[in-house]
Amino acid sequence: MLQRIITYCLFVFFTLVLLVSCTDKNGIPSLRETFSKNDRNPFGTFVAYKEVLHLFSGDSIVTEKKDFKRVWADISDTASLYIIISRHLYLDSEERSSMLAYVSSGNSLFISSENIDQTLLDTSVHCSMKNEEVYDNDVADMCYTTVKLQNDPYDAIDTMPCGYFYYPSSNKFSLSNSYNILGTNEKGEPDFIMTNYGRGRFYFHCEPRVLGNYFLLQKDNYTYWQKLLSFIPQTPQNIYWDDFYNKRNYPVEGRTISTLTYMLQFPPLAWAFWLLLFLLIVYILLGGKRRQRVINVIAPNKNTTVAFAETIGRLYLQKKDNRNIADKIINYFYEQIRNQYFLNTNHINDDFITTLSRKSNVSKEAVEKLFNQISDIQQTGKIKDQQLLSLNQQIENFNKNKI
Repeated sequence: MLQRIITYCLFVFFTLVLLVSCTDKNGIPSLRETFSKNDRNPFGTFVAYKEVLHLFSGDSIVTEKKDFKRVWADISDTASLYIIISRHLYLDSEERSSMLAYVSSGNSLFISSENIDQTLLDTSVHCSMKNEEVYDNDVADMCYTTVKLQNDPYDAIDTMPCGYFYYPSSNKFSLSNSYNILGTNEKGEPDFIMTNYGRGRFYFHCEPRVLGNYFLLQKDNYTYWQKLLSFIPQTPQNIYWDDFYNKRNYPVEGRTISTLTYMLQFPPLAWAFWLLLFLLIVYILLGGKRRQRVINVIAPNKNTTVAFAETIGRLYLQKKDNRNIADKIINYFYEQIRNQYFLNTNHINDDFITTLSRKSNVSKEAVEKLFNQISDIQQTGKIKDQQLLSLNQQIENFNKNKI
């Protein structure tokens, strides 16, 4: 009964969790910056991804759900484009080396993030980043903010700024070579740069929010993304769209993440967690059924014949009733002769002794001595202990020597 109650409570709990997680409390779209190609909320990249499908061949676009070192181990491209849009991008040494090798082989890597791995920036473009992250969102800080791309030297039309109403676009790069600047924020500071590395190119962009659905759907802001992609010198051999780094969470100043959140960002650990949770629920559901009562083990009956005989013997011995004991020993011995040798014990004579000696393979003298002892005891009124022991010893010797 208790297990059924626990099962019911767990079912209600998980149902409430799902309802709460799927319910929009404020009645407005989620402002969570997922940058996921499947997210239609303001800061998903559904529009940006669809625009890439429209501008390039859909067959050549691959969604990657692995870290870069595993991706680079599986491909050998020399003229491809890799697109990473995430809020933060911190790399380990193997991921960083894989990105450098990928670009050096003739490929292009586009990264849009407000926190780009500093070691990668130092290695590729020798610059640093400055950003103003907003954690305690205050509506009073919102305003109309713009970003702008540099003019194409072959395009006579001046590029107009693109804007939207949100927190100021103030992230920027600090570098000395202005030739590499491809875009600026509302203050005219560089927020989109390019650098050559080996036979390929790095494209660094530090305002990922302007690539979200909210920005691109404002007036003609979609042209910002089109113009940005036009800086790629040629049609890529393949296009890889990252769906890994936008899901990786990092502990940053002012914000902490739970152990579960950090664990779920890794697919193997996430699968293991959900599988374990599923098996736990199945165990609870199956264990909630009525179980068969435990059947006690019945011990087998013990053979107490020997113990009984010893007990009876001790009783006779305590009473010192040698006559009764001797009579029982003699009667038992006669019964043994009748059953084993088929002889009549009513008449004990010389023929009987001879026949018993021959059948039992015991000497005639020993048999005759035994029956003389029996005859003396039967004719004696009071039997001593020594006589009783002697009778018992002779019967045992007879049984030992018989066939």
